[in-house]
Amino acid sequence: MNRIFDRRISRLINSGHQHLLNHGLKGLEKESLRIAEDGLIVQAPHPTALGAALTHPYITTDYSEALLEFITPPFPDLRETRAFLQDIHQFVYDNLDGDELLLATSMPCGIPSDESVPIADYGSSNIGRMKHIYRCGLAYRYGRTMQSIAGAHFNYSVPSGMWPLLQDQENNSDELPAFIASRYFDLLRNLQRSDWLILYLFGASPAICKSFLNRRNELCQCFEEFDRYTFYKPYATSFRMSDIGYKSSTQSVLHISYNSLDEYVASLTQAIETPYPPYEEIGVRFDGEYRQLNNNILQIENEYYSSVRPKQPIESGEKPTLALKRRGVRYVEIRSLDINAFDALGLTPDTLYFIEALVLFCLFQESPTIEPKEQKAIRENLLAVAYRGRDPNLVLRRNDRTVPLRQWALEVSDSMRGICEMLDAGHTDKPYTGALETQIEAIRDPERTPSARILVEMRANNESFAAFAQRISEQHRRWFKSRRLNPARTREFETMAKKSMQQQQVIEAKEEIPFDEFLERYFAQS
Repeated sequence: MNRIFDRRISRLINSGHQHLLNHGLKGLEKESLRIAEDGLIVQAPHPTALGAALTHPYITTDYSEALLEFITPPFPDLRETRAFLQDIHQFVYDNLDGDELLLATSMPCGIPSDESVPIADYGSSNIGRMKHIYRCGLAYRYGRTMQSIAGAHFNYSVPSGMWPLLQDQENNSDELPAFIASRYFDLLRNLQRSDWLILYLFGASPAICKSFLNRRNELCQCFEEFDRYTFYKPYATSFRMSDIGYKSSTQSVLHISYNSLDEYVASLTQAIETPYPPYEEIGVRFDGEYRQLNNNILQIENEYYSSVRPKQPIESGEKPTLALKRRGVRYVEIRSLDINAFDALGLTPDTLYFIEALVLFCLFQESPTIEPKEQKAIRENLLAVAYRGRDPNLVLRRNDRTVPLRQWALEVSDSMRGICEMLDAGHTDKPYTGALETQIEAIRDPERTPSARILVEMRANNESFAAFAQRISEQHRRWFKSRRLNPARTREFETMAKKSMQQQQVIEAKEEIPFDEFLERYFAQS
């Protein structure tokens, strides 16, 4: 792809330290909507047997009380990461009410009205109230239905032992933390440039229930009718990542800079501190009850619906932007993965191996800063692939010219071969190279992509998207119900659940400052 990439890879190989690539830490976050056997979203609260959503390290909720979120620890071996995710799923299925199951798709079904999506509750503590009010603000701003969309996040931390080596090879004299932050933002910019490829290969939401649009006629006209219950587009890959998915028209005008850590924090902070007239009309409080945390463009950092994020674990009550400023970037979060309905965990092993190799490809690639013109092209490419990524005539914009999607995708894939071969060292089954070959086949034959396979199954079974999602979800439930979790792991999760409940009780029992003061102090951090 370029001489800088080749030079960096050659230096790594010549140093004899390419084995360090295998020590990157990989974690996963995966959301799943709880639905009942009748296909409707569950109204029951978060199951007590799963612990407290506020304090449990691995099982929590996202926007809705019905939207579970599973979080794995980071592992150097993706097999361990995926095995932990499977154990979480198994424990959850062992403790769900008998008629509940986890929806196998990203786009929600069984939501008769916006009000039918219950907002997550985190208890009476100040931090619990803040998390709930933030979600109330999302409901007022964007509606509840949008917040019930599920996705998966791939978290990656560059091997710590690689940073001094990379800095030495670049003859860089900065303090190591500054060098690390700079290279992480190089990586993030290249991930943005490559995000369309993730949608093409792993997008799995080419259809939606008509009820999702809640009779928004101006949007309904943009789609084709699959059947009386379903909208679709014939070449769509990911409605979740389109402008009807987990997006905001308000945020589309934001320019959050990924050109450096300082610019990222400054631009994000400005959005958090800038009032927005339509949100001022909602009001922060009404009749003494909070409607939102504030009336700014973003209530907090997490409201920014980006496809990639720099991350640093936060301390209790710490703002994420301050954590980044104080301690730099610990890992990157890739947020554009749909839930794959054809896998019981929603993420196939091939997907994970390919994403890890893509992340490292982006790390070693040259990464110029992103100016407004390129940012516009990145957004247009992403939207084009979301709506018609499998169109054989689709062209994307790259460096002021157009290029066919297939050509660009094959160029990227071919350049990833060396990285996959290095990652495969010590693996007799060559999982990274195998995953790469699988995706090259899907580039050459779009019918192999998950988005195409979903439409094929819906046609073959003469079923709506909701019927497809329900059928696959029930298949996954039967699979988990036929298995048993290791007794030691069961005891471990049961202990975690009880401990999390106790931790929430301790937090709520503490004498706290008034909530208004708590909120004021939180936003005053600098």
